[in-house]
Amino acid sequence: QVQLVESGGGLVQAGGSLRLACAPSVNIFTLNMAWYRQAPGKERELVSSITSGGNTDYPDSMRGRFAISRDGAKNTVYLQMNSLKPEDTAHYYCYADRFTMIAGQRRRSLEVWGQGTLVTVAS
Repeated sequence: QVQLVESGGGLVQAGGSLRLACAPSVNIFTLNMAWYRQAPGKERELVSSITSGGNTDYPDSMRGRFAISRDGAKNTVYLQMNSLKPEDTAHYYCYADRFTMIAGQRRRSLEVWGQGTLVTVAS
């Protein structure tokens, strides 16, 4: 069973930076990975994603202050968060999936979530 181990959350002052890390139990180059977040009373939302091939994407609302990257040597995906605001306070979750061709159709063969790490931005 694939597991995702997150780290790097904590308390930071507004305007500060944090870097989250997510280490899967399998090779990161076999996974599409993403970071989501969920603030109290709100729905979970996508922060950024990176495909197994290394293509990154961000919703327009996240573009500019957040950056997703990966380090193959450490088998870890990172989320660099800059110019943090109090409204960035949330639980941040690492996500991974994998698609496989089955009977000629592309199907998701793996989907896993990390346990979440809390980021608190103080004003």
